[in-house]
Amino acid sequence: MELYDELVQRGLIAQVTDEAEIRKMINAGKATFYIGFDPTADSLHVGHFMALCLMKRLQMAGNKPIALLGGGTGMIGDPSGKSDMRKMLTKEDIEHNIECFKKQMSRFIDFSDDKAILVNNADWLMNLNYIDVLREVGACFSVNKMLTFECYKQRMERGLTFLEFNYMIMQSYDFYMLYQKYGCNMQFGGDDQWANMLGGTELIRKKLGKDAHAMTITLLLNSEGKKMGKTEKGAVWLDAEKTSPYDFFQYWRNVADADVIKCLKMLTFLPIEEIVEMEKWEGSQLNKAKEILAFELTKLVHGEEEAKKALDGAKSLFGGSGNTENMPTAAVEAADGKIGILDLLVATKLAPSKREARNLVSGKGIAVDDKIIEDANEIVDLTNEIILRKGKKVFLKVKKA
Repeated sequence: MELYDELVQRGLIAQVTDEAEIRKMINAGKATFYIGFDPTADSLHVGHFMALCLMKRLQMAGNKPIALLGGGTGMIGDPSGKSDMRKMLTKEDIEHNIECFKKQMSRFIDFSDDKAILVNNADWLMNLNYIDVLREVGACFSVNKMLTFECYKQRMERGLTFLEFNYMIMQSYDFYMLYQKYGCNMQFGGDDQWANMLGGTELIRKKLGKDAHAMTITLLLNSEGKKMGKTEKGAVWLDAEKTSPYDFFQYWRNVADADVIKCLKMLTFLPIEEIVEMEKWEGSQLNKAKEILAFELTKLVHGEEEAKKALDGAKSLFGGSGNTENMPTAAVEAADGKIGILDLLVATKLAPSKREARNLVSGKGIAVDDKIIEDANEIVDLTNEIILRKGKKVFLKVKKA
């Protein structure tokens, strides 16, 4: 099966501007493509995972990825899919986040020998002259047309700042610059980015002529992918310090039955034929599919050794062997080794507040060493290590700091 057809079968392609040409270029390994990442945090998260896997998949077939870090666009923030304006970041925050992104991306993308390029759009955006932008770029965009796009319509009722209104122009300018500087002939992004991406394609053709070779392609579920990894404890990060390999494994082990095959197709590098066979699985076999998904993705992000530890830890817990060696551990300050259950839940971040902790206890959702805690005033003894359980699937080994 050719690569483009495999991407379609894996559910990754939603819209394209020139399918025949895009198919030809991707299959021949002739695409130089970019995907943008705005550095809004100090770690990539599960929402970025699909894009990284796609970049890796295309690079393996000979295509050249450009990872574009939004040091410039990150100063504004993309309004797409947002009901409120993003928190403004300082230049120092953005620079720190970019350095963190660079380290993590190298686990997925091979940047050696010019096989991939890592660039920062601050290199050109931060030095632009406002009048020049208005004359050379702004003149290529119709405000009437921009306001018809969903990314802006969603914000009009609550209020769309002029700052955010410029985001489409900035993203379009990125493609224009990448086309000229690096021969970038293709851009990828989520289906919520379609309007911004079309803006880039049109800008290139208006500025450089209709024969300019620039194409647009979107991923079917990348906007949905941005919603991935949202849990009660917050985002699921690719940084092991923010989300442990065990918790990362457990996140994928607990995906909904309806999503497991979709995730296997989109995110793993298992042969598509093997995954198609799994589509026939039912009942308890779906748990096996989830285990395969969790192992493959943990191996990809954290390495095979950590994936095996997470798998062993999960099997021992749910298999009843009681082996807690590879279980996540938290050390908690406790005077004389004693702490109230509500304080314990907040300290271990299993609950964001005492109110939420009280609700968990009253709902019989908390257990210490397999004993259900029913009294919100319960005092827990941390003199010896305990196993704290939230619900049926979240386990934490707790000891006194």
